Amino acid sequence: MSATALLVAIPGPNVALIVANTLAFGFCFGAVTVLGTTIGVALQLAVVVLGLAVLLEFAASAFLWLKWVGVAYLLYLGIIAWRQGVADLEERKASGKPLKTLFWQGLFLATINPKTLIFNATFLPQFVAPGSGSGALLVTAAIYLAVIFFGDLIWAASAQTARPLLAKLGRLRHKLTGVLLFGSGVGLALARVDR
Repeated sequence: MSATALLVAIPGPNVALIVANTLAFGFCFGAVTVLGTTIGVALQLAVVVLGLAVLLEFAASAFLWLKWVGVAYLLYLGIIAWRQGVADLEERKASGKPLKTLFWQGLFLATINPKTLIFNATFLPQFVAPGSGSGALLVTAAIYLAVIFFGDLIWAASAQTARPLLAKLGRLRHKLTGVLLFGSGVGLALARVDR
């Protein structure tokens, strides 16, 4: 559990998206992004728990293409955020993106993140005794997901705390959001996928 907490404490593309959406739209929207990223990680864990490593090997090239689509999408979101004008945060909150859009952003990013998939496939099985079956792996995966979910909610709450300061800084908040999203895209692009 402490290794999972450490993983959550080190920000990656998922955390960058959560923070960016929280800064742009508020805590509720960040929390919905957390739900999306957690379910995306859960989908990856399902692949691991079901023992579909052969499928992952077979689909590695398709997964690589999907990763690059995700990179392009994050770079696009980063550029859009960077170019935004000085809108009041309360106005943005009221007219912000629909919650389901942010949920799907989080789910998509987490699902295609090869770093977490490789981590999940190599890390979690170490905490299950040989021969204990998939039930033990399911319990370990559930604990892992709970730690990720609550840890990412802490990231969203921290970003929400920073919103009043950023509201005073005008355009800088959009620049910060853009940099976070763009950085997520670069981080995803640099994530190695071993075949």
